[in-house]
Amino acid sequence: MAEPSPRDRIREKALELGFDLVGFAPVSLDEVVQANLDGYLADGMHGEMDWMVAKAERRRQPSALWPEARSVIALAMNYTPAAGALDTIDQRGVGHLSVYARGRDYHDVVKKQLKVLGRWICETFPGDVKVFVDTAPVMEKPVAQKAGLGWQGKHTNLVSREHGSWVFLGEVFTTLDFEDDTAETDHCGSCRNCLDACPTNAFPVPYQIDARRCISYLTIEHKGPIDRELRPLMGNRIYGCDDCLAVCPWNKFAHAAPVAEMRARPELVAPKLADLARMSDSEFRTFFSRTAIKRIGRDRFVRNVMIALGNVGGDGAAEAAQERLHDESPLVRGAAVWALSQLLPAEPFDRLRQEWRMREDDTGVIEEWDAVGASQISAPNES
Repeated sequence: MAEPSPRDRIREKALELGFDLVGFAPVSLDEVVQANLDGYLADGMHGEMDWMVAKAERRRQPSALWPEARSVIALAMNYTPAAGALDTIDQRGVGHLSVYARGRDYHDVVKKQLKVLGRWICETFPGDVKVFVDTAPVMEKPVAQKAGLGWQGKHTNLVSREHGSWVFLGEVFTTLDFEDDTAETDHCGSCRNCLDACPTNAFPVPYQIDARRCISYLTIEHKGPIDRELRPLMGNRIYGCDDCLAVCPWNKFAHAAPVAEMRARPELVAPKLADLARMSDSEFRTFFSRTAIKRIGRDRFVRNVMIALGNVGGDGAAEAAQERLHDESPLVRGAAVWALSQLLPAEPFDRLRQEWRMREDDTGVIEEWDAVGASQISAPNES
Protein backbone atom coordinates (compact mmCIF):
# COMPACT_ATOMS: atom_id res chain seq x y z
CA MET A 1 0.00 0.00 0.00
CA ALA A 2 1.34 3.42 -0.98
CA GLU A 3 2.30 5.85 1.76
CA PRO A 4 -0.16 8.72 2.27
CA SER A 5 0.96 11.93 0.60
CA PRO A 6 1.90 14.97 2.72
CA ARG A 7 -1.39 16.57 1.63
CA ASP A 8 -3.37 13.57 2.82
CA ARG A 9 -1.51 13.43 6.12
CA ILE A 10 -2.13 17.14 6.76
CA ARG A 11 -5.80 16.74 5.89
CA GLU A 12 -6.12 13.78 8.25
CA LYS A 13 -4.39 15.65 11.08
CA ALA A 14 -6.58 18.72 10.60
CA LEU A 15 -9.75 16.66 10.76
CA GLU A 16 -8.42 14.96 13.89
CA LEU A 17 -7.97 18.40 15.49
CA GLY A 18 -11.62 19.32 14.94
CA PHE A 19 -11.58 21.06 11.58
CA ASP A 20 -14.37 19.97 9.27
CA LEU A 21 -13.05 21.08 5.88
CA VAL A 22 -9.49 21.22 4.55
CA GLY A 23 -8.20 22.41 1.19
CA PHE A 24 -5.07 23.69 -0.54
CA ALA A 25 -4.87 26.96 -2.47
CA PRO A 26 -2.25 29.13 -4.15
CA VAL A 27 -0.87 32.21 -2.41
CA SER A 28 -2.60 34.50 -4.90
CA LEU A 29 -6.01 35.90 -5.77
CA ASP A 30 -7.59 36.66 -9.13
CA GLU A 31 -7.60 40.21 -10.47
CA VAL A 32 -11.41 40.20 -10.29
CA VAL A 33 -11.30 39.63 -6.53
CA GLN A 34 -8.77 42.43 -6.12
CA ALA A 35 -10.83 44.81 -8.26
CA ASN A 36 -13.95 44.01 -6.23
CA LEU A 37 -12.11 44.92 -3.03
CA ASP A 38 -10.86 48.18 -4.51
CA GLY A 39 -14.35 49.13 -5.68
CA TYR A 40 -15.88 48.23 -2.33
CA LEU A 41 -13.47 50.47 -0.46
CA ALA A 42 -13.77 53.29 -2.99
CA ASP A 43 -17.55 53.30 -2.52
CA GLY A 44 -17.13 53.58 1.26
CA MET A 45 -19.15 50.45 1.98
CA HIS A 46 -16.67 49.41 4.67
CA GLY A 47 -18.01 52.17 6.94
CA GLU A 48 -15.67 53.01 9.82
CA MET A 49 -13.49 49.94 9.33
CA ASP A 50 -10.47 52.03 8.37
CA TRP A 51 -8.15 49.09 8.92
CA MET A 52 -9.51 47.63 5.68
CA VAL A 53 -8.13 50.62 3.78
CA ALA A 54 -4.88 50.77 5.74
CA LYS A 55 -4.14 47.12 5.00
CA ALA A 56 -5.74 46.93 1.56
CA GLU A 57 -2.49 46.14 -0.25
CA ARG A 58 -1.81 43.10 1.92
CA ARG A 59 -5.46 42.06 1.69
CA ARG A 60 -5.46 42.25 -2.12
CA GLN A 61 -2.71 39.64 -2.43
CA PRO A 62 -2.04 36.95 0.24
CA SER A 63 1.62 36.66 -0.78
CA ALA A 64 2.16 40.20 0.56
CA LEU A 65 1.67 38.86 4.07
CA TRP A 66 4.56 36.44 3.71
CA PRO A 67 6.49 36.38 0.42
CA GLU A 68 8.21 33.09 1.30
CA ALA A 69 4.90 31.20 1.38
CA ARG A 70 4.21 28.76 -1.46
CA SER A 71 0.82 27.34 -0.48
CA VAL A 72 -2.17 28.12 1.73
CA ILE A 73 -3.90 25.40 3.72
CA ALA A 74 -7.46 26.65 4.11
CA LEU A 75 -9.56 25.23 6.93
CA ALA A 76 -13.13 25.52 8.16
CA MET A 77 -14.73 24.64 11.49
CA ASN A 78 -18.46 24.02 11.72
CA TYR A 79 -20.47 26.02 14.28
CA THR A 80 -24.00 24.98 13.32
CA PRO A 81 -26.41 25.75 16.20
CA ALA A 82 -28.24 22.90 17.88
CA ALA A 83 -31.49 24.92 17.96
CA GLY A 84 -33.10 27.34 15.52
CA ALA A 85 -30.83 30.33 14.96
CA LEU A 86 -33.76 32.77 14.85
CA ASP A 87 -35.84 31.34 17.69
CA THR A 88 -35.36 34.41 19.91
CA ILE A 89 -35.84 37.08 17.24
CA ASP A 90 -38.16 39.87 18.44
CA GLN A 91 -39.14 38.06 21.65
CA ARG A 92 -40.47 40.50 24.21
CA GLY A 93 -37.89 41.37 26.89
CA VAL A 94 -35.22 39.09 25.40
CA GLY A 95 -32.01 39.90 23.57
CA HIS A 96 -30.81 38.04 20.47
CA LEU A 97 -27.09 37.26 20.24
CA SER A 98 -25.59 35.97 17.02
CA VAL A 99 -25.10 32.21 17.08
CA TYR A 100 -21.33 32.41 16.73
CA ALA A 101 -21.03 34.62 19.84
CA ARG A 102 -22.91 32.33 22.23
CA GLY A 103 -19.96 30.04 22.88
CA ARG A 104 -16.22 30.49 23.33
CA ASP A 105 -14.58 33.23 21.26
CA TYR A 106 -13.95 31.51 17.94
CA HIS A 107 -10.72 33.46 17.42
CA ASP A 108 -9.27 31.61 20.41
CA VAL A 109 -10.67 28.20 19.51
CA VAL A 110 -9.69 28.22 15.85
CA LYS A 111 -6.29 29.83 16.36
CA LYS A 112 -5.38 27.35 19.09
CA GLN A 113 -6.02 24.41 16.75
CA LEU A 114 -4.28 26.18 13.85
CA LYS A 115 -1.18 26.53 16.01
CA VAL A 116 -1.30 22.84 16.94
CA LEU A 117 -1.61 21.91 13.28
CA GLY A 118 1.16 24.32 12.27
CA ARG A 119 3.51 22.94 14.93
CA TRP A 120 2.82 19.39 13.77
CA ILE A 121 3.52 20.34 10.13
CA CYS A 122 6.87 21.88 11.07
CA GLU A 123 7.82 18.81 13.10
CA THR A 124 6.77 16.43 10.32
CA PHE A 125 7.86 18.15 7.10
CA PRO A 126 10.84 20.36 6.08
CA GLY A 127 9.05 23.66 5.94
CA ASP A 128 7.84 26.67 7.90
CA VAL A 129 4.31 27.99 8.59
CA LYS A 130 2.35 31.05 9.72
CA VAL A 131 -1.26 30.82 10.93
CA PHE A 132 -4.05 33.38 10.48
CA VAL A 133 -7.64 33.67 11.68
CA ASP A 134 -9.89 36.63 10.88
CA THR A 135 -7.83 39.35 12.59
CA ALA A 136 -5.10 39.27 9.90
CA PRO A 137 -5.67 41.01 6.52
CA VAL A 138 -6.47 37.81 4.63
CA MET A 139 -9.39 37.65 2.20
CA GLU A 140 -10.44 34.38 3.75
CA LYS A 141 -13.55 33.65 1.71
CA PRO A 142 -11.97 33.90 -1.75
CA VAL A 143 -9.01 31.84 -0.49
CA ALA A 144 -11.37 29.20 0.91
CA GLN A 145 -13.26 29.10 -2.38
CA LYS A 146 -10.02 28.57 -4.32
CA ALA A 147 -9.22 25.72 -1.91
CA GLY A 148 -12.57 24.06 -2.66
CA LEU A 149 -14.13 24.52 0.79
CA GLY A 150 -17.22 26.28 -0.55
CA TRP A 151 -18.25 29.37 -2.46
CA GLN A 152 -18.93 32.97 -1.53
CA GLY A 153 -22.71 33.23 -1.48
CA LYS A 154 -24.93 36.17 -2.29
CA HIS A 155 -24.75 37.17 1.38
CA THR A 156 -20.93 37.42 0.90
CA ASN A 157 -20.22 34.64 3.41
CA LEU A 158 -18.83 31.23 2.54
CA VAL A 159 -21.37 28.50 1.82
CA SER A 160 -20.39 24.85 2.15
CA ARG A 161 -22.18 21.88 0.64
CA GLU A 162 -21.73 20.01 3.94
CA HIS A 163 -22.23 22.76 6.52
CA GLY A 164 -24.24 25.47 4.81
CA SER A 165 -23.41 28.98 5.99
CA TRP A 166 -22.21 27.96 9.45
CA VAL A 167 -18.40 27.83 9.19
CA PHE A 168 -15.44 29.65 10.72
CA LEU A 169 -12.37 30.01 8.53
CA GLY A 170 -8.64 29.92 9.21
CA GLU A 171 -5.46 29.57 7.18
CA VAL A 172 -2.02 28.05 7.48
CA PHE A 173 0.48 29.69 5.14
CA THR A 174 3.46 27.42 4.44
CA THR A 175 6.74 27.37 2.56
CA LEU A 176 5.84 23.86 1.44
CA ASP A 177 4.63 23.71 -2.16
CA PHE A 178 1.40 21.71 -2.55
CA GLU A 179 -0.79 20.97 -5.51
CA ASP A 180 -3.87 23.19 -5.43
CA ASP A 181 -7.34 21.77 -4.93
CA THR A 182 -10.06 22.50 -7.46
CA ALA A 183 -11.86 25.74 -6.70
CA GLU A 184 -15.55 25.43 -5.79
CA THR A 185 -18.14 26.90 -8.12
CA ASP A 186 -21.15 29.00 -7.18
CA HIS A 187 -24.28 26.98 -6.33
CA CYS A 188 -26.61 29.80 -5.25
CA GLY A 189 -28.54 29.70 -8.51
CA SER A 190 -31.63 31.92 -8.55
CA CYS A 191 -32.10 31.76 -4.76
CA ARG A 192 -32.25 35.13 -2.99
CA ASN A 193 -33.41 34.03 0.46
CA CYS A 194 -30.47 35.71 2.17
CA LEU A 195 -30.99 39.01 0.36
CA ASP A 196 -34.71 39.14 1.16
CA ALA A 197 -34.16 38.20 4.81
CA CYS A 198 -31.95 41.19 5.66
CA PRO A 199 -33.86 43.47 8.07
CA THR A 200 -32.03 46.61 6.94
CA ASN A 201 -31.64 45.95 3.19
CA ALA A 202 -27.86 45.87 3.51
CA PHE A 203 -27.34 44.16 0.12
CA PRO A 204 -27.45 46.74 -2.70
CA VAL A 205 -26.85 43.89 -5.16
CA PRO A 206 -26.17 40.15 -4.75
CA TYR A 207 -22.63 39.35 -3.54
CA GLN A 208 -22.12 42.85 -2.11
CA ILE A 209 -22.88 44.08 1.40
CA ASP A 210 -23.04 47.68 2.56
CA ALA A 211 -21.57 47.45 6.06
CA ARG A 212 -23.11 50.80 6.97
CA ARG A 213 -26.57 49.15 6.96
CA CYS A 214 -25.54 45.73 8.27
CA ILE A 215 -26.71 44.94 11.82
CA SER A 216 -23.55 42.93 12.51
CA TYR A 217 -21.44 45.96 11.65
CA LEU A 218 -23.70 48.38 13.52
CA THR A 219 -23.75 46.36 16.74
CA ILE A 220 -20.07 45.33 16.70
CA GLU A 221 -17.81 47.60 14.63
CA HIS A 222 -19.71 50.92 14.73
CA LYS A 223 -18.59 52.96 17.72
CA GLY A 224 -21.01 55.87 17.80
CA PRO A 225 -24.78 56.34 17.90
CA ILE A 226 -26.65 54.21 15.38
CA ASP A 227 -28.67 56.00 12.69
CA ARG A 228 -32.21 56.65 13.88
CA GLU A 229 -33.74 55.28 10.67
CA LEU A 230 -32.05 51.91 11.26
CA ARG A 231 -32.82 51.49 14.96
CA PRO A 232 -36.41 50.22 14.57
CA LEU A 233 -35.22 47.68 11.99
CA MET A 234 -32.76 46.07 14.41
CA GLY A 235 -35.40 44.46 16.60
CA ASN A 236 -33.79 42.77 19.59
CA ARG A 237 -30.48 41.95 17.87
CA ILE A 238 -27.88 43.12 20.38
CA TYR A 239 -24.74 41.51 18.92
CA GLY A 240 -24.52 40.49 15.30
CA CYS A 241 -27.24 39.21 13.00
CA ASP A 242 -27.88 35.71 11.65
CA ASP A 243 -30.86 36.33 9.38
CA CYS A 244 -29.07 36.03 6.03
CA LEU A 245 -27.13 32.96 7.18
CA ALA A 246 -30.04 31.18 8.82
CA VAL A 247 -32.26 31.13 5.73
CA CYS A 248 -29.64 29.57 3.43
CA PRO A 249 -31.12 26.37 1.90
CA TRP A 250 -27.74 24.63 2.13
CA ASN A 251 -28.07 24.64 5.93
CA LYS A 252 -30.29 21.55 5.61
CA PHE A 253 -27.12 19.48 5.20
CA ALA A 254 -25.48 20.90 8.33
CA HIS A 255 -25.19 19.09 11.65
CA ALA A 256 -24.78 20.63 15.09
CA ALA A 257 -21.21 21.66 15.88
CA PRO A 258 -19.26 18.71 17.36
CA VAL A 259 -16.61 20.88 19.05
CA ALA A 260 -17.89 21.55 22.58
CA GLU A 261 -16.42 25.08 22.77
CA MET A 262 -18.50 26.06 19.72
CA ARG A 263 -21.78 25.24 21.45
CA ALA A 264 -23.94 27.90 23.06
CA ARG A 265 -23.75 28.72 26.74
CA PRO A 266 -27.37 28.37 27.97
CA GLU A 267 -27.39 31.82 29.60
CA LEU A 268 -26.54 33.41 26.23
CA VAL A 269 -29.42 31.92 24.26
CA ALA A 270 -32.18 34.24 25.52
CA PRO A 271 -30.73 36.76 28.01
CA LYS A 272 -33.12 39.25 29.63
CA LEU A 273 -32.62 42.74 28.27
CA ALA A 274 -33.41 44.48 31.55
CA ASP A 275 -30.66 42.51 33.29
CA LEU A 276 -28.13 43.26 30.55
CA ALA A 277 -29.01 46.95 30.69
CA ARG A 278 -27.98 47.14 34.34
CA MET A 279 -24.53 45.59 33.90
CA SER A 280 -21.51 47.51 35.15
CA ASP A 281 -18.24 47.25 33.25
CA SER A 282 -16.88 44.59 35.60
CA GLU A 283 -20.13 42.60 35.46
CA PHE A 284 -20.08 42.79 31.66
CA ARG A 285 -16.51 41.51 31.51
CA THR A 286 -17.25 38.67 33.89
CA PHE A 287 -20.52 37.58 32.25
CA PHE A 288 -19.07 37.61 28.74
CA SER A 289 -15.67 36.27 29.69
CA ARG A 290 -14.02 34.22 26.90
CA THR A 291 -16.67 35.24 24.35
CA ALA A 292 -16.31 37.44 21.27
CA ILE A 293 -18.85 39.84 22.80
CA LYS A 294 -16.36 41.04 25.40
CA ARG A 295 -14.29 42.60 22.62
CA ILE A 296 -16.72 45.48 21.94
CA GLY A 297 -16.79 46.71 25.53
CA ARG A 298 -19.66 47.39 27.91
CA ASP A 299 -20.76 50.82 26.61
CA ARG A 300 -21.23 49.79 22.98
CA PHE A 301 -23.05 46.65 24.12
CA VAL A 302 -25.44 48.50 26.44
CA ARG A 303 -26.14 50.95 23.59
CA ASN A 304 -27.34 47.92 21.61
CA VAL A 305 -29.43 46.74 24.55
CA MET A 306 -31.12 50.13 24.82
CA ILE A 307 -32.17 49.98 21.18
CA ALA A 308 -33.50 46.46 21.65
CA LEU A 309 -35.49 47.55 24.72
CA GLY A 310 -37.04 50.34 22.67
CA ASN A 311 -38.04 47.84 19.99
CA VAL A 312 -39.38 44.87 21.97
CA GLY A 313 -40.02 46.24 25.46
CA GLY A 314 -40.63 43.73 28.22
CA ASP A 315 -41.15 43.69 31.96
CA GLY A 316 -39.30 46.59 33.55
CA ALA A 317 -38.07 47.89 30.20
CA ALA A 318 -38.84 51.56 30.83
CA GLU A 319 -37.37 51.44 34.34
CA ALA A 320 -34.15 49.83 33.05
CA ALA A 321 -33.86 52.42 30.28
CA GLN A 322 -34.55 55.32 32.63
CA GLU A 323 -31.79 54.16 34.98
CA ARG A 324 -29.33 54.55 32.11
CA LEU A 325 -30.02 58.29 31.93
CA HIS A 326 -27.53 58.38 34.84
CA ASP A 327 -24.94 56.39 32.89
CA GLU A 328 -21.38 57.70 32.67
CA SER A 329 -21.27 56.96 28.94
CA PRO A 330 -22.91 59.53 26.64
CA LEU A 331 -23.31 56.74 24.08
CA VAL A 332 -25.49 54.81 26.52
CA ARG A 333 -27.42 57.87 27.70
CA GLY A 334 -28.28 58.84 24.14
CA ALA A 335 -29.52 55.34 23.32
CA ALA A 336 -31.56 55.34 26.55
CA VAL A 337 -33.32 58.53 25.43
CA TRP A 338 -34.38 56.85 22.20
CA ALA A 339 -35.50 53.71 24.05
CA LEU A 340 -37.68 55.76 26.39
CA SER A 341 -39.20 57.62 23.45
CA GLN A 342 -40.41 54.24 22.18
CA LEU A 343 -41.49 52.85 25.54
CA LEU A 344 -43.32 55.75 27.16
CA PRO A 345 -46.48 57.66 26.21
CA ALA A 346 -45.94 61.25 25.13
CA GLU A 347 -46.73 62.99 28.40
CA PRO A 348 -44.42 61.08 30.78
CA PHE A 349 -41.64 61.16 28.17
CA ASP A 350 -42.01 64.92 27.81
CA ARG A 351 -41.73 65.32 31.58
CA LEU A 352 -38.50 63.33 31.54
CA ARG A 353 -37.15 65.44 28.72
CA GLN A 354 -37.84 68.68 30.57
CA GLU A 355 -36.06 67.31 33.64
CA TRP A 356 -33.07 65.58 32.05
CA ARG A 357 -32.27 67.72 29.04
CA MET A 358 -31.37 70.65 31.29
CA ARG A 359 -28.91 68.45 33.22
CA GLU A 360 -27.20 67.08 30.10
CA ASP A 361 -23.83 68.50 29.00
CA ASP A 362 -23.11 66.20 26.05
CA THR A 363 -24.19 67.66 22.70
CA GLY A 364 -24.89 64.21 21.25
CA VAL A 365 -27.30 63.31 24.04
CA ILE A 366 -28.95 66.73 23.83
CA GLU A 367 -29.52 66.09 20.14
CA GLU A 368 -31.23 62.81 21.05
CA TRP A 369 -33.61 64.64 23.38
CA ASP A 370 -34.34 67.26 20.75
CA ALA A 371 -34.80 64.72 17.96
CA VAL A 372 -37.86 63.19 19.58
CA GLY A 373 -40.80 65.57 19.87
CA ALA A 374 -43.94 64.57 21.72
CA SER A 375 -45.78 64.24 18.43
CA GLN A 376 -43.18 61.78 17.11
CA ILE A 377 -43.38 59.31 19.94
CA SER A 378 -44.45 55.81 18.99
CA ALA A 379 -47.00 53.66 20.78
CA PRO A 380 -45.48 52.18 23.97
CA ASN A 381 -43.77 48.80 23.66
CA GLU A 382 -43.71 47.97 27.36
CA SER A 383 -47.22 46.64 27.70
